[in-house]
Amino acid sequence: MDTLFNPSSTSSFTFIQTHKNPQSFSLRTCDYLPFSSQFKTQGWVCLKAHEFHNLTPLNVLKKTGLKCVSSGEGLADEGEGVRRKNLAVFVSGGGSNFRAVHQATVSGDVHGSFVVLVTNKHDCGGANYARENGIPVIIYPNTKGEPEGLSSTDLVAALSKYKIDFILLAGYLKLIPSELIRAYPKSILNIHPSLLPAFGGKGYYGTKVHKAVIASGARYSGPTIHFVDEHYDTGRILAQRIVPVLANDTVEELAARVLRQEHKMYAEVAAAVCDERVIWREDGVPIIQSKANPNHYS
Repeated sequence: MDTLFNPSSTSSFTFIQTHKNPQSFSLRTCDYLPFSSQFKTQGWVCLKAHEFHNLTPLNVLKKTGLKCVSSGEGLADEGEGVRRKNLAVFVSGGGSNFRAVHQATVSGDVHGSFVVLVTNKHDCGGANYARENGIPVIIYPNTKGEPEGLSSTDLVAALSKYKIDFILLAGYLKLIPSELIRAYPKSILNIHPSLLPAFGGKGYYGTKVHKAVIASGARYSGPTIHFVDEHYDTGRILAQRIVPVLANDTVEELAARVLRQEHKMYAEVAAAVCDERVIWREDGVPIIQSKANPNHYS
């Protein structure tokens, strides 16, 4: 993932947790990606994808600090002493991202458990996989094709019975109702197969996204995980991965390349969410605290 920072920013932060003094960090610069030339005029510094996992901690230039607020009950010490989280997942199709994260919960890489699945298609692959693994299935919304579906109010009430901590959307094609967003603020995540805000919004899903990316001539694509608001693909971005768009790519080849990164990234982000390592900067941007080194952020 390429991470962008603005060294000219004057905002200051301090850490919550046990840190009594602002932490200092260093910042590594690199060349701009071809599609990111507009960032030059905005003072942004771009960190390349291959540096992401070994990212040097942010040393805010001018010795400013970071003031962050955890999205959970408090920042975790490498996941120790953190309650296992209850997860809900929403799917409309095969649910390959759901399966990838579920396997990570079973292996212990994600400190959470899927306790319910919500779908608008009772016989989709994701719903069948849930049933095979003992995960209850809820149908939403109520339509002519799904007369057993719940209303928005009943959906919120049903989820509350499962004591849901976080909701993961994994190929769910319906707009999330405002009642649910109000009931779970900063607790609903979605994964999208492009580098938002590009190629996002209503009508951009599945192969339609990859077809548009190739047609545009973009040299890079990749998945985005973002928090969900009341519109399609406009919530705060939490994580992204860069994948190349090759000169002779077909839609299927690009889709497969992006999907491999989706599976990896969603499991990693789910782990961070369940470990309470997602924190919010003063400017409203969510960032992830490294489990291996709490002074590292991405």
